[in-house]
Amino acid sequence: MSNQQLKWLIFSGLSLVWGSSFILMKLAMLHLSPTQVGALRMIIAALFLLLIGAKSLKKITLRQWRILFFIALAGTFIPTFLFTFAIQHIDSGIVAILNSFTPLNTLLVGYFFFHYIFNKRQVAGIIIGILGTILLVGSGAQSHPEANYWYALLVLAATIGYAINVNVIKLYLADLDTMSIAVGNFAWVLFPALVVLYFTGFFQMDFTHAPINMSLLYVGILAIIGTALAMIYFNKMIKIATPIFASSVTYTIPVVALLWGLWDGEYITLLQIFAGGIILLGVYIVNK
Repeated sequence: MSNQQLKWLIFSGLSLVWGSSFILMKLAMLHLSPTQVGALRMIIAALFLLLIGAKSLKKITLRQWRILFFIALAGTFIPTFLFTFAIQHIDSGIVAILNSFTPLNTLLVGYFFFHYIFNKRQVAGIIIGILGTILLVGSGAQSHPEANYWYALLVLAATIGYAINVNVIKLYLADLDTMSIAVGNFAWVLFPALVVLYFTGFFQMDFTHAPINMSLLYVGILAIIGTALAMIYFNKMIKIATPIFASSVTYTIPVVALLWGLWDGEYITLLQIFAGGIILLGVYIVNK
């Protein structure tokens, strides 16, 4: 299979998997707190990756360990909690649309910190994306007064972390295989996530309660398929494609997430769909 075919196959799979991750977070939080879901997601993913790829840690140099610590913090640990707290207050479909700001932030981070060059069309795309975000958040706050759309800022902050992650992997870890990147990344977050989970009172919960176990099942699926395996293939896609192409998986994630949201009874207005379309148009222009 050529790299061209492989990158589109990975792109399609990640769209489906990550598009489903928002509803999984929402369902998991029916009986677990946002902090517990975030910590468990990282712990399970880290243990799974260490189980299947511990040998790959030998390939990581001291310099690469330092870089992995940085992207583990900026691109994994912090965004994981930001998303769970946001989904507690905003519909999962809307969070997925806001997540599509990642490619725009990838370009901005690349410009300000990695010497990428803008052209006029990309500037226009960024402005369109920002306007779409403002419209989406404003219309959401108006049509869902019970929701706190200030939490949308958490999602935007998480997309900046993802943008940093994509750029750093492409520029500084090109000589490290994708399994080593994924395992090294989660090796850094395992202990901090365990500490966080301990202080949430998780280990004092009644695990004979069936709904709690169902929430744990959702977290397990999210961690193993939607986090661990997805990260391995996402890192692979970064290596065989451009950073902007890799982050453009956020084009199709909202479509899958919105379908799951509608299935779960979430309500989205035509104005919000229009605003989401504006954001994706901005992303398309930047990528093109």
